Amino acid sequence: MKLVLATHNKYKAKELQTFFTGLPFEVMTLEDMPDSIELREDGYTFNDNALQKARIVHQTTNLTVLADDSGLEVFYLNGRPGVFSARYSGAGATDESNNIKLLEEMRGVPPRRRRAQFRSVLAIVSDGMEKLTEGICSGFLGEQPRGTNGFGYDPLFIPDGFSRTYAELTAQEKNKISHRSRSFDAMRKMLEQGFLNG
Repeated sequence: MKLVLATHNKYKAKELQTFFTGLPFEVMTLEDMPDSIELREDGYTFNDNALQKARIVHQTTNLTVLADDSGLEVFYLNGRPGVFSARYSGAGATDESNNIKLLEEMRGVPPRRRRAQFRSVLAIVSDGMEKLTEGICSGFLGEQPRGTNGFGYDPLFIPDGFSRTYAELTAQEKNKISHRSRSFDAMRKMLEQGFLNG
């Protein structure tokens, strides 16, 4: 069965593709589609955005679609950047500019107040079927970027049980504990149970 990943983020697509090992899907990305598909992320929650993206691609391709919406929630900032994680520093935001803004907002905040979590919501949409799953990875923010792996806020986020940031972990290490892998674990159970057939 063909399945499309509804993301233009090549790093996220690569990460998601690794999770499908052993499942009976031919996994494609938007780069494999003949026409450019514009995704919207103007919802108020991760659920809204994930479903919106999956529905847009499903309506365009008539294929089964998996979409992720995820972000970093900093408790000291009342959950920001949250759903605005990718565009936190404004128009033309980059990973670097988002990290710089977040560090500026957290300057001088002591370690005990730097708790944060990554949240991922996955939406799968097929004919007459929509499902959502969620995964969370808790940790805290470092005071400066560290590491060159990963993307987004990975150089700042230190998951619980580690002294290294997401960006200092290997892909294998991150994929065992990440918010996205936890969300996909729940999704995998549904896929293995054949919910698309039922």
